[in-house]
Amino acid sequence: MALGKDKDLKMYYSIKEVAKELGVTETTLRYWENVFPQVKPYKGANGVRRYTKEDIKTLRTVYHLVKERGLTLAGAKQQFKHGGVKESAETTSEVIDRLKAVKEELLALKEQLDLI
Repeated sequence: MALGKDKDLKMYYSIKEVAKELGVTETTLRYWENVFPQVKPYKGANGVRRYTKEDIKTLRTVYHLVKERGLTLAGAKQQFKHGGVKESAETTSEVIDRLKAVKEELLALKEQLDLI
């Protein structure tokens, strides 16, 4: 999870933090919450959503299925019903995140080498 080392100790994340992490809007997260019953953020007395790490993993899976694999929301919902997709999508999502981090590091190294 790329939310930052100091944030790894947190129990809950705001909708703003999760939206930024996934690169989607807060409205999209609220919509996905209605479509996928697996996403159940804690809501305080004032209605403010607080997402757990498990909620974020589920949302990453939804993101992967919809944005990266190109499934419709109905198709993604079907994938959840068949089970096992969450683990494979999480693994794929984690690999993609690691590859993006490696790419960023390589680009930073290239920039340094270009200065020499």
